[in-house]
Amino acid sequence: MTEDMWNHAPTAGHTPDADLTGYAVETSDGRVGKVDQHSSDIGSQYIVVDTGVWIFGKKVLLPAATITAVDHESRTIRFASSKEQIKNAPEFDKDRHLGDPAYRDQISGHYGTGGPGH
Repeated sequence: MTEDMWNHAPTAGHTPDADLTGYAVETSDGRVGKVDQHSSDIGSQYIVVDTGVWIFGKKVLLPAATITAVDHESRTIRFASSKEQIKNAPEFDKDRHLGDPAYRDQISGHYGTGGPGH
């Protein structure tokens, strides 16, 4: 895992003081859910997406580097991959996401160690 996976890309449009809760999350092929929670802590930036009924209420953790754009006006976050990648993502584990390096490595491995396209 690289640190870059857990930090927002400077070009994504994220502002550290923005509350992303409730923003819609879209992939290259459509909407996948909304932001349930997020972190702006340096080296540990992420969003948790509640997929709702689309995949039966699953929540997934997206490292910040997977975000390609944040549109504050439309309250939308764009993710660099497809619905299929979200569907196949490991389910969010609220007990492991902060302190378990193996879980973070699993998430990083699913999305690619340097983020989409890296």
